[in-house]
Amino acid sequence: MRDRFKRSVERLLPAEARLGDLFRPSPRHEERKAPAARRRPAGSMLEEVTGFGSNPGALRMFAHIPEGLPAGRPLVLVLHGCQQDAAGYDRAAGWASLAEERGFAVVYAQQREANNPRLCFTWFRPSEVTRDRGELMSIRQMVAHAADRAASDAGRIFVTGLSAGGAMAAAVLANYPDVFAGGAVIAGLPFGAARDATRAFEAMAQAPARSAREWGDLLRAVAPDGDRRPAISIWHGTADDTVALSNAAALAGQWRDLYGLPEEAFVEKRAKSRRTRIWPDGEGRALVSLTEIEGLGHGTPVTRGEGGGYAVSDEPFMLEAGFSSTREIARSFGIARRWRR
Repeated sequence: MRDRFKRSVERLLPAEARLGDLFRPSPRHEERKAPAARRRPAGSMLEEVTGFGSNPGALRMFAHIPEGLPAGRPLVLVLHGCQQDAAGYDRAAGWASLAEERGFAVVYAQQREANNPRLCFTWFRPSEVTRDRGELMSIRQMVAHAADRAASDAGRIFVTGLSAGGAMAAAVLANYPDVFAGGAVIAGLPFGAARDATRAFEAMAQAPARSAREWGDLLRAVAPDGDRRPAISIWHGTADDTVALSNAAALAGQWRDLYGLPEEAFVEKRAKSRRTRIWPDGEGRALVSLTEIEGLGHGTPVTRGEGGGYAVSDEPFMLEAGFSSTREIARSFGIARRWRR
């Protein structure tokens, strides 16, 4: 099993790279502040934005705010996986095109090669996933900057991410439940699964053996006091040999424990190749859901089609699944209706 896992991770790396380099950050250089600027990657709807804050994690920010977007619309933060960038992820996931169709702002955080040569977010290092520190603080500043610029509804800010970006999305929800109304973690890991690169690889191969209570304690230790309870949906392929499916179960247990939801108190729904278990609160709101996609490997489920949220190109770790997870996730966020300009 460990040899198979090692081979699957090495697919993320060039042949000459060492396995440990996947999570080894390069020395971080101080980010120079500059006035807000917008640069559009070739063939992308996204614009790069600088000057969004002190940026202690030295990340890059990309955004798409539809022209004429009225105040009070939602905002979605998207976090790519290793060996990906914002523009490539968006070409296959279609969040910017869906924002045009349904009327919301979208923000992408992008890792820099100077931080990590494989473009992985540092989801396992405590200094990067502590509230108001490191990469997490940079991400929070991007969201604040975009929400201010778009006059977004503070009650409808969401996050989604894949793999390392999914693990970082879990950290975002854990540390900022007062900011985010919900999130979707794709092929990610529970918050606190590792504290260094060695244990990160071990967690990817098999989620650490902890009780739901122990997982929940990690959330209780960092979450500020408050009444906000962000909903979390978890998406994972049953054939993922890069991040083990056990991480999806651990992540679901972590948030069920935080919310006091019994493991057996779920509603199950089935669609072609998918099984979804939903744990609702007393008012029927889906607080935790877990979708397993039969036969899917490591990546975001996408498909080609007409309209927003569909893939327009083939990209690494964006896997044809016969459905658009982007559209499904947006629906779970309550972003279902087309926007009338």
